[in-house]
Amino acid sequence: MWFPKVSWIVFTCTLFSLLYSPAFAIKSTDKARDSIFYSYERHINGFAAMLEEEEAAQISRHPDVVSVFLNKGRKLHTTHSWDFMLLEKNGIVHHSSAWNKARFGQDTIIANLDTGVWPESQSFSDHGFGPVPSRWKGICDNDTTAGVPCNRKLIGARYFYKGYEAYAKKLNFSHNSARDYDGHGTHTLSTAGGNFVPGASVYGSGNGTAKGGSPMARVASYKVCWPPINGSECFDADILKAFDMAIHDGVDVLSVSLGGDPSDYFDDGMSIGAFHAVKHGIVVVCSAGNSGPTPGTVSNVSPWMITVGASTLDREFQAFVELRNGERFKGTSLSKPLPEDKFYPLITGEQAKAADASAAEAFLCKEGTLDPEKVKGKILACLRGDTARVDKGRQAALAGAVGMILCNDKASGNEIIADPHLLPASQITYKDGAAVIAYINSTDDPLGFITVPSAKLGTKPAPFMAAFSSQGPNTITAEILKPDITAPGVNIIAAYSEATSPTGLNFDNRRVPFNTDSGTSMSCPHVSGVAGLLKTLHPDWSPAAIRSAITTTARTRDNTVNPMLNASLVKATPFSYGGGHIRPNRAMDPGLVYDLSTNDYLDFLCSVGYNQTMIEPFSGGTYECPSPANNILDFNYPSITVPKLSGSVTVTRKLKNVGSPGTYAARVREPLGISVSVEPNILKYEKYGEEKSFKVTLKAKWPCAAKNYTFGGLTWTDGKHYVRSPIVVAAS
Repeated sequence: MWFPKVSWIVFTCTLFSLLYSPAFAIKSTDKARDSIFYSYERHINGFAAMLEEEEAAQISRHPDVVSVFLNKGRKLHTTHSWDFMLLEKNGIVHHSSAWNKARFGQDTIIANLDTGVWPESQSFSDHGFGPVPSRWKGICDNDTTAGVPCNRKLIGARYFYKGYEAYAKKLNFSHNSARDYDGHGTHTLSTAGGNFVPGASVYGSGNGTAKGGSPMARVASYKVCWPPINGSECFDADILKAFDMAIHDGVDVLSVSLGGDPSDYFDDGMSIGAFHAVKHGIVVVCSAGNSGPTPGTVSNVSPWMITVGASTLDREFQAFVELRNGERFKGTSLSKPLPEDKFYPLITGEQAKAADASAAEAFLCKEGTLDPEKVKGKILACLRGDTARVDKGRQAALAGAVGMILCNDKASGNEIIADPHLLPASQITYKDGAAVIAYINSTDDPLGFITVPSAKLGTKPAPFMAAFSSQGPNTITAEILKPDITAPGVNIIAAYSEATSPTGLNFDNRRVPFNTDSGTSMSCPHVSGVAGLLKTLHPDWSPAAIRSAITTTARTRDNTVNPMLNASLVKATPFSYGGGHIRPNRAMDPGLVYDLSTNDYLDFLCSVGYNQTMIEPFSGGTYECPSPANNILDFNYPSITVPKLSGSVTVTRKLKNVGSPGTYAARVREPLGISVSVEPNILKYEKYGEEKSFKVTLKAKWPCAAKNYTFGGLTWTDGKHYVRSPIVVAAS
């Protein structure tokens, strides 16, 4: 029986010995080698090839092959952000700010793996920049009509597409460049490292100076994402090639706002590429995913990555919904005003359904479900869910509506997002939406109005977790808490591609230099920008030390000094925010860090069951698994997660001093039903770089304690620094 060829990735111990081995020469050596479209030979051993399933299976049996896996697709996952994170206050940078002390990330090199870059954006202007650092080896692919020119700010732009073409189809040649035709890559790269741009706004809202977390950093773009095919845009083969080149080029921080379902580390191109980058000292920051609020949906769970959830700012783009009965509901939008300052008739999508449509689909305002005779001249109330928010507005406009009220479904709760809608619109919470719908259904003549959107600061409470932000527990290795941290990811203003519309919809002919967007894709580059500051300030810190500094100095309370909430206004947990909401100024001086080396990560792989042969490609040299393997609970992560507590357990951690000499005392907040003791509970440091170990013993206080996950914390403090670690426990 003949089987079609598909694209596979082969991860090997020794690339070239395999290529010339009989096992790879399925029918002939030339035929086998011709099937390869990428070889990863700079820092990652492996290749991507078009193979039949039988051929892939035969190769997998070769003794030098670690894993063979399909070329999987991945999905893409501001003016006020940095003020909210206290890097500035009302546009003024204080002398104690991490921006000032880290020279705004000067000459750190930040890159992203994304949809490319719009080089004409003012966020990538090189005004005020000196020569490109001599250590940089990268280039800008500028050999096509639509190429990307480099300057002293945007110092690199490459594109990789063969993995996409192996799965999907040939690209449109005019798009075959590192230029961004989507907007996502430009938005994320400028958030991480964009230059200062005064007067940035979206349709006049949110006016201020746009800038990235490391505005004086150099930036580079590695385009790995292309027009979507079956919901996937970015393929592992291209992602791995980009990681390989970024290591070669000399990147310091990699921001990766994409991902898929979590999978075994050796079958995950993101995980493999990130490991090799971290091994070379590159900080890799990844988005947690947008599959929340369902538990266990967090992606990018490898312990060498920094995984970022999304939370809100204290800024809203307010557009109020006013009803004739006097009720008024605060919503959000970035849209034009209604044609006249008067009340308009209201109708729900359910009431406006076409004759051949279902009421449920019409309520969601899906294509072809609305009757124009019922909708024309009215404000249409649509239910959130199932289709894109802005597309609901399009369907409303096509049916003749003058405006739209987008009512959250129960899952979305209080998370409202400012979209550049095509018609006057406002998105409101689940509770307020229910009230609006009840009013419309209660009278024969419902009337309402939508106010002009305006930006307001100081809204409370903030931050709270976005409903879309993916949550733990970690389904691959439950002992590793993911996400690690949360950062602003809702209604973020940043640079955008002017090759597409702000909605990304083909019929939308508008173009904007800046746009709002929401997702863990937006929170990820916030952390990348802060990582850039820490690389400038502390060039000797490892990627693990930078993660520890970021996570152990985070906050878990909002601006009302109450615990952070989720979108349903219920207390959030470390499964949503990891260590908490990022605080850059605290991260630059954490006092102590939980550090990890490459060998620690290799020991981790041994402890989760990988054998010596499989681990050799990661080590790149001589390495032997400890015998017996280390207890995974002793892995020196900046959190303590015990998913199967039986009786009592003792875990070990080490803390390194990265500040001045001092004495630190342990403070414990016990998880409900769990006793926690620390030995020793005093750590005295006499010099920089000194490491000290301690043990934490956890024990159930009663037989049925912690049947579900329960949460606490451990803090080490010298009175100035507070080194906080979440404690997460569940009984077996």
